[in-house]
Amino acid sequence: MVFKRGIIGKTGFFKTFGLMLLDAFILLGIYYLAKFCFNIPEKNYFMAIVIIIFVKIIIFALMRLYDFLYSHVGLFEFFKIITAIIFSNIILFFLLNLTAIANISWIVFFYSSAIEILLLSCVRFYKRLMRRIMAAYHFNNDKNIPTLIVGAGSAGAFVLNQINKKPSMHNKVIAFIDDSEEKRNRLLNGIPIYGPINNITDYIDKFKIREVIIAISNIDRIKLSKIIETISDKSVKIKRLPLTLEESSDTAKIIDVNINDLLNRSVVTFDNEGINNFINGKTVLVTGGGGSIGSELCKQILSYNPSQLIIFDIYENTTYETQVLLNKKISQEGLDTKLIVLIGSVYNRERIEEVFRSYHPQLVFHAAAYKHVPLMEDSAVEAVRTNVLGTYNVASLANEYEVEKMILVSSYKAVRTTNIMGATKAACEMIIQYFDTTSMTNYAAVRFGNVLGSHGSVVPLFQKQIAEGGPITITHPEITRFFMTISEAVSLILQSAVYAKGGEIFILDMGKPVKIADLADRMIRLSGLIPNRDIDIEYIGLRSGEKLYEELLVDVSKHIKTENQKIYIEEKRELSDIESFISLVKERIDKTDNQGMKELVKTLIIDYKIDCH
Repeated sequence: MVFKRGIIGKTGFFKTFGLMLLDAFILLGIYYLAKFCFNIPEKNYFMAIVIIIFVKIIIFALMRLYDFLYSHVGLFEFFKIITAIIFSNIILFFLLNLTAIANISWIVFFYSSAIEILLLSCVRFYKRLMRRIMAAYHFNNDKNIPTLIVGAGSAGAFVLNQINKKPSMHNKVIAFIDDSEEKRNRLLNGIPIYGPINNITDYIDKFKIREVIIAISNIDRIKLSKIIETISDKSVKIKRLPLTLEESSDTAKIIDVNINDLLNRSVVTFDNEGINNFINGKTVLVTGGGGSIGSELCKQILSYNPSQLIIFDIYENTTYETQVLLNKKISQEGLDTKLIVLIGSVYNRERIEEVFRSYHPQLVFHAAAYKHVPLMEDSAVEAVRTNVLGTYNVASLANEYEVEKMILVSSYKAVRTTNIMGATKAACEMIIQYFDTTSMTNYAAVRFGNVLGSHGSVVPLFQKQIAEGGPITITHPEITRFFMTISEAVSLILQSAVYAKGGEIFILDMGKPVKIADLADRMIRLSGLIPNRDIDIEYIGLRSGEKLYEELLVDVSKHIKTENQKIYIEEKRELSDIESFISLVKERIDKTDNQGMKELVKTLIIDYKIDCH
């Protein structure tokens, strides 16, 4: 069985048979020449050579010398070759001499072993040797990009190996930089190591570096962000190894640094066990499940293995993409979850009630909404139709069908808003708090800032503008926004759902707001370009309904801490007559114009300042 695997193993029958023939010719040459070098008697010598070749090939096969992955051979394989050759020669020495087939001295086998080790190793190390030769040629090619690797540990060595294996990457590694004093002024595969990392800009200037690859195992986001900030003014291309399993679907992949890496704060930790106990085995409905937040919400919920996950969305294209992604996840991870994907609008009460009636969800995450501020300013009626009436429909059905918990995905734009989108979100929060006072279902809302990379956010817009050669357009030099990653936002939603006892508005401590002009500057530099030289930045003026800065709390002095130090709760506000307001909206929804709808919403959201320009 072992011999069979040695012959027709992973390398394939023909490759293995060809290598056996090559070994046989090498052995024939070695022992044929040995006859003349050591004056061996001719009697039975050629028969002995046949026996030597036959026995050695069998032993090599048994010891799996033909099963090597030749592009990755190393010391282990080299020592295995030595062991196989010495072992076979000991057996042959006793076999030939004790049976008197041929009188061959141990000296012959001793010197032959050395030559066999040299030649048979060369055959097996051929690919690696050629790769080193090509890497040396590649290194001296002036067209390649001068590259600095941050980190001279196993991750740094991995990156160097990837570059040497793939000349198509066009990188020329000039140096490593590391904080370890033990590694400094030493060589890693012939490349010098410098340090500390704080001096990285000096080495970028000294060696005219055009690309930096960050390769530090288990680096946290704060340290990563600090390194990126240090070198961002140098306008070099910055790459890194994946930080998470989600990023590393291809473990050999070196990825571009993205704007998420500039969030200079540690990753928020969450109670995964508590979330699992909350979701596992339940039927979960996600409205707006095909959107940026909704799709990530579905992805994370699926990780906790609910019995059924229902995606409800009006947009078929993004919803289909989410369905494909989740089905793949279910298949790969062997999950028991039944995935149900339905198309429809939350405004259509009959359609959404059909979903509640058919599947009786135990948990509802309501993410379906119009979110684009400037667009909604010109479509206030539709914003109210979907956001306000849609939320009322879902909330009332959650009460009617005795859902355990309903969580609303809200927005910081609901705070002292100057746009209709934010005003509708404020109304949605009131609807949630209203139903919580009258229902056995627990209702809560989660409010957070901009999500990096979501549809309609500035990040993909800036990326597109940079790819097109500019200019980047910003509404105002002083405009600021809070930012978080999609993953953080969704984890906050799930953690808040666990904490929710009813009526809360949960908020994430998002740190300091980010100046959009600084964000644009960093994104340009991360692309290896220089702002206002390679890519222009233009200021086009605030859009209708847009604020210079945003707030997360109506009253900063009134908030309550939770078990998670990054999550707090806004104190409950006095509620207006929601039912009367909803009745009025239903009555006027098809009869009023854009301005009339804004004025109607203002009767509920008193601090809503209608933008008149």
